[in-house]
Amino acid sequence: MSRITLKNIRKSYDRGPTVLHGVSMDIAPGEFIVIVGPSGCGKSTLLRLIAGLETCREGDIILDGKRSNDIAPQDRDIAMIFQNYALYPHMTVRENIAFGLELRGMPKKARNARAEEVARTLQLEPYLDRKPAALSGGQRQRVAMGRAIARETSTFLMDEPLSNLDNALRVVMRREIKELHKTLKATIIYVTHDQTEALSLADRIAVMKDGHLQQFDTPEAIYDRPANRFVASFIGAPEMNFLEAAELKSAGVPSDLTIGLRSDALTLVGAKPAGTALPASVTLSEMTGSDVVLHCETPAGRVTLTAHRSALPANLDDCWIACDMKAAHFFDSETGARREFAVQEG
Repeated sequence: MSRITLKNIRKSYDRGPTVLHGVSMDIAPGEFIVIVGPSGCGKSTLLRLIAGLETCREGDIILDGKRSNDIAPQDRDIAMIFQNYALYPHMTVRENIAFGLELRGMPKKARNARAEEVARTLQLEPYLDRKPAALSGGQRQRVAMGRAIARETSTFLMDEPLSNLDNALRVVMRREIKELHKTLKATIIYVTHDQTEALSLADRIAVMKDGHLQQFDTPEAIYDRPANRFVASFIGAPEMNFLEAAELKSAGVPSDLTIGLRSDALTLVGAKPAGTALPASVTLSEMTGSDVVLHCETPAGRVTLTAHRSALPANLDDCWIACDMKAAHFFDSETGARREFAVQEG
């Protein structure tokens, strides 16, 4: 297993904007780290820097205690898995998995034995003699993972490996990747724009925006205590609702704060409740199964929440949203930074 330390990593291209602005992380051996953020935030660039496929303008990349900025990619003991499977169409599954070992000069018998061992781990044994065209998308992705695993490396870098799969298959593959991590006990750095993948897979999450590291913490800490308004809005579904303090006068919140309320802090009721509440009318509902996502118009603007179908008020045109202010988050209205504030209702 590898420890990876990034110190003040800065990256820019010739005559172009700066892509990464002083990113620092310390990744422990065996950790599953997910780097998440919108398109263009620098997450894939950071992964390529760790792999040695690009060079940084400033900062240090330290692999197992050794500064590795100038070490060639093939000498970094790192395997990469990309969103495009990059399998050789004329080769069987066995040959695809074993190809990297062949390049390293491993004898045919030994590399085939290694390929079959990896195939058992990934439940690919029945497909060893098939070619990629005869496989499903999930099976092809597992072959790509198998080719990386066959190297017996201690570090895996995964760049949006599930983005080409349909939703049902993504759920299955997330579970397989998590189980694979437990089996291999390797260090994994995984890039995605999908916050659901981040929350379900990671030991820790690095949230990126415009080349800046916004927060680096456990999924629970990032969900429960987002460092700023951007993190709060990016992590969690439905997205957090933001209301200016003046729009919730009864809460007694200073006017320079923005109030953040997640869906689970809001309840749709038929009559005005005690405590902080907003009159509302439901303009759109989206069924997700036993629950529905409700988009409501209120004097404070549009508010989104989730409710159980059996608990909906009879009249959705004239209802109230009860706000649990003990579960509220507070952010500086100017800077967006998290602020601590204790609400005294009533």
